[in-house]
Parts: sequence; C-alpha cells; structure tokens
Amino acid sequence: MRSPATPFRDPRNVTSAPKPPAACLIGWPAAHSRSPLIHHYWLRTLGIAGGYVIEAVPPGDLRDFVLRLSLRGFVGANVTIPHKEGVLALSTPDARARAVGAANTLWFADGELRSTNTDVEGFLGNLDASAPGWDSADEALVLGAGGSSRAVVFGLLERGFGRIHLANRTLTRAEELAAEFGPNVHPLVWDGINDVLPRAKLLVNTTSLGMHGQPALEVDVARLPQGAVVADLVYVPLVTPLLAAARARELKTADGLGMLLHQAVRGFELWFGQRPEVTAELRALVEADLTKT
Repeated sequence: MRSPATPFRDPRNVTSAPKPPAACLIGWPAAHSRSPLIHHYWLRTLGIAGGYVIEAVPPGDLRDFVLRLSLRGFVGANVTIPHKEGVLALSTPDARARAVGAANTLWFADGELRSTNTDVEGFLGNLDASAPGWDSADEALVLGAGGSSRAVVFGLLERGFGRIHLANRTLTRAEELAAEFGPNVHPLVWDGINDVLPRAKLLVNTTSLGMHGQPALEVDVARLPQGAVVADLVYVPLVTPLLAAARARELKTADGLGMLLHQAVRGFELWFGQRPEVTAELRALVEADLTKT
C-alpha cells in the first residue's frame, strides 16, 4: 500500500521548470565571433542563469529563423553580416536602426520583435570611456562611407557635432550618405583629407585600411591639432598603425576592441535584465583570445 507521506503525482500534470533565457548570434558565417566570450563572461560574473550561442543561418533561411526566434527558445539575438539589413523588414526598428539602415540587436517587447543598432552607442560609449570630453569638439573627420560609417555619423550628430567631413575613395558614396544625414555632413574627396586634418578635433577610421592583411591607412596625424582624439574601428591588430602614430603624438585614442565591448552592453541588458560593465578583466580576456596564434 502506498504511504500517505508520499502523495501520488500524475506525470501528465507535472510542470517542468522554465528554461533559463538564451540569446544567440545570427550570421553567415559566424564562428569567428567573440560575442559568446563576452556574454558568457557577463552571465558568469553577474550570476545569471542564461545562455548565448552562435547560429549560422544561410541567407535563404533568415526569414524563417527570425520569425520563429521565440519558438526556438531565444529571448533575442545579435545580428552580423550578411543579415544586418535583412532583419529590418522582419522586426520593428527603432530610430537608430532606421537611420543607420541596419540592425545588430533583436529583442522582444510587449510581444513584438524589435530591433536597434548598438554600434552607435558602442562607438559613443567607447569614446566616453577612452577620451572623456571628446564631444566638446565641433568638427570631425570620418574616413569611409560604409555601414560602420553610418553608425558613426549618426552618433556624432546625436552628440551635436556641427560639421562632419566624410571622406571616401568613391566620392559618390560619401555624397549619398551626406544627403541622407543632412547639411552638417560634408562629402570629401580622399585627396582632400590633408586639407581638413588641421581643423579636425576628432578623426575616425571606419575603413578596413590598417586591418591585418589590408593595406596601411596613410594619414599624417602630425597635421591634427593639439588635443585631437583619434578613433579606429579596426581591432585586429589591437593597435593599428594609425593609433600607434596618434599615441606617439600623445593624442587620446579609442580602439576597435573598446567599441566591440561597449556595443554588446545594451543587448545583454535587454535580454537578461541587468546592465553589465565593460571591465579591464573582460578586455584582457578578449585581448588574449584575439592574440591567440
């Protein structure tokens, strides 16, 4: 006879414990990403039961994957190439994502899949941490007119920059971007960079020049005014020739790794409910991973 101390449980009525929240990275390819390293560090240090995985999604499968994101057990996602533009039509983008024309973060709010572009706040947050007071300047020079450049220009306009020179090897691309962002953005031929450098209190490289395996970025930082700030979005190598030259002049700098770390903050907060910090320990962890041979 069954003991009254052990009540019968109908297995059909047992409710399983809810799974911990999980986010993912959507890309094709995506295996090279350091995002899992960053988010797992924050989950561990904040004591949050959660997960973050890479999902390699071919372009033809993007729509189905995103529309079933919640059914797949995810509370949100990061988005990398080549899907940053494609997810805009599959979500409700905020002002930043619409202005930049690309999204890198998805999350659910009030049952709706929303998107944003945290490259903007990654760029701004990295400069705030690396060169406090950088935004007291009014004139900037941005090199490149690709997707990263759009995020940078949007961020500079948000911070009130009155004049942004946008230099690109193909002038028409700079002209098209300037037309979208308004009269404070001025397209510039590549050969005109030297003429603008003496007035630029902020220089930002958004091109791949200076990246490992790419040609060097040939810019004479000696022409920059005293007290200028130099930012480079490249993070392989960690110290690009541009940053090395700027530091030799004792100018303040902001590197690409800092932007990578700061852009991850908001996504983590949206998915897991706590705002993480970019710490020296986290940076050292990612640095060590980047320099593995």
